[in-house]
Amino acid sequence: MKSILTMLAAGLVAGVMFASHAKLPPAPAKTDEQKKAEADKAAAAKAKEGEELNRAVDRAVANAKKNSKTGPASMDGKK
Repeated sequence: MKSILTMLAAGLVAGVMFASHAKLPPAPAKTDEQKKAEADKAAAAKAKEGEELNRAVDRAVANAKKNSKTGPASMDGKK
């Protein structure tokens, strides 16, 4: 019984090793339409990130102005 389990385990390990080294077929080439759609999607994502960054900067500036009573960067540590 023990030898059967050992052989099954060895077969499983060998199968996993062979499967991990198997070569997959190459992905099909993208058409011009797919490339254009991908580029448009990337450009839209970049524009959205830029808008979010600008909004975050505007909020940070407004918050800094609101919380600043003595001017920019007071060194005494008191408010």
